Amino acid sequence: MAVTVVVALLLLATSPAFMASASSPVPAAAGGSPSVPAGPLDIVQLGAKGDGKSDATQAILKAWKNACDATGTQKITIPAGNFLTGALELAGPCKSSIIIRLDGNLLGTGDLNAYKKNWIEIQNVDNLSINGHGTIDGQGPLVWKNNECQRSYNCKILPNSLVLDFVKNAQIRGITLLNSKFFHMNIFSSQNVLVDKVTIKAPGDSPNTDGIHIGDSTNVTITGTTIGVGDDCISIGPGSKMIRVHGVHCGPGHGISVGSLGRYKDEKDVEDVKVTDCTLVGTSNGLRIKSYEDSKSSPKASKFLYEGVTMDNVSYPIIIDQKYCPNNICVKSGASKVAVSDVIFRNIHGTSNTPEAVTLSCANNLPCQGVQLVNVDIKYNKSNNKTMAVCKNVAGKSIGVAKELACL
Repeated sequence: MAVTVVVALLLLATSPAFMASASSPVPAAAGGSPSVPAGPLDIVQLGAKGDGKSDATQAILKAWKNACDATGTQKITIPAGNFLTGALELAGPCKSSIIIRLDGNLLGTGDLNAYKKNWIEIQNVDNLSINGHGTIDGQGPLVWKNNECQRSYNCKILPNSLVLDFVKNAQIRGITLLNSKFFHMNIFSSQNVLVDKVTIKAPGDSPNTDGIHIGDSTNVTITGTTIGVGDDCISIGPGSKMIRVHGVHCGPGHGISVGSLGRYKDEKDVEDVKVTDCTLVGTSNGLRIKSYEDSKSSPKASKFLYEGVTMDNVSYPIIIDQKYCPNNICVKSGASKVAVSDVIFRNIHGTSNTPEAVTLSCANNLPCQGVQLVNVDIKYNKSNNKTMAVCKNVAGKSIGVAKELACL
């Protein structure tokens, strides 16, 4: 089923530095005629060596400054080669629209002292495009042993690979993100972002290597992307609105998740999320909405549509969990403050690796409302038990669903 994505028409009409792309639902980050930048935009011309050993950090930072200080459309080139870097803080606002053409491979150094927080962090930029056939390789295997987040709630976070902070009108297309130290991509407080035909890869047992995390962002579209990681393929956090996920292949990983919600104070609502025509293979979870049992804030999670999703050997295909409590860090008798409503699971089919194909576990004090199971056909792929559904404190309806799954 095709996805209709609402685009900010007013922005298009008022931004002369922005042209529509015929092949994507989000405009391309393009601008007017190029101006002469302050210096070269090819990082090799600025001294970078693609030998995988020499530090290319300063060459990339200089190329960014040259492009950012110019006007029109500027194109930074990262040619074939292996370019080792430390932290890259690519900050705006910029006078230009910037294209980063990535055909080589960026390697994140294994020296954690080289990072203040993240690896590649792009901030306060309007009209950005990252495209090409190259790779952003976090070299996670060098540092994963330092990740203590599986054991400690207040752990030190390792660097995320690619972070968009306060970015408007961005496209990321065609590139590969590999073996991040922590999250592969983190989209925060951004608007009108398209991720198209991107590949994200890490071992299934790699710690906290989420594929794409979205938070406090509006109008984010992920299409035609393949994600296999050690955590959520896509995680949608508080403050996310108008999120479209279409044609994504997920696995290995923890599935496509909303949340966790309610962990921190003053979290904002999540609403208008559509996940369509996706395939999940061998993941530990499928489509999941999760909130903390003793939530610290009261965001609403509403207006969800999951449609046309294929499950292949997924452990827990459909989940709403208002009693999420990893590592037993919650007050078990805590009363949830996160309201979940208007959630539709339609045309979901395939196989489950556990008997419990549907789990809707909502809070006693705040039941889930308006949940629908429509044409859901998921079968347990082993013979020693029957497929089942578990529903607690949830109001809604089942339509065209086998008896063993029709718990609404």
